[in-house]
Amino acid sequence: MTQRLLSMIAAAGALACLAVTPSRADVIDGDWCKADGKRMKIRGPEIVTPGGSLIRGDYTRHSFVYVIPAGEAGAGETVSIILLSEYLAHARQGGADAAVQIWNRCPPGVAHASPTRAPA
Repeated sequence: MTQRLLSMIAAAGALACLAVTPSRADVIDGDWCKADGKRMKIRGPEIVTPGGSLIRGDYTRHSFVYVIPAGEAGAGETVSIILLSEYLAHARQGGADAAVQIWNRCPPGVAHASPTRAPA
């Protein structure tokens, strides 16, 4: 290809990038469903756990970490959740070598059970 043609292609690519409207950034907040029927809800630093407890955790826009409260299966273990896309998150319960749990955004109309407050 000639230098002029390469320059025109580069300029067109740069203009195309500028013309793209910015999309809304994904956030982990929302209702999450697992194939086995479990549900969780994340709202800022609060989570309704799959066991139904309303607790606080460590929140960023793209991740959430919490310790499973007493009375739930796996109590005391740490759960780390990372947002992979607008509709997909991976979680690990326990250490970094724990199995990956796949969570998807719940479809519209899927309700979550009423949360219970964890003891203070």
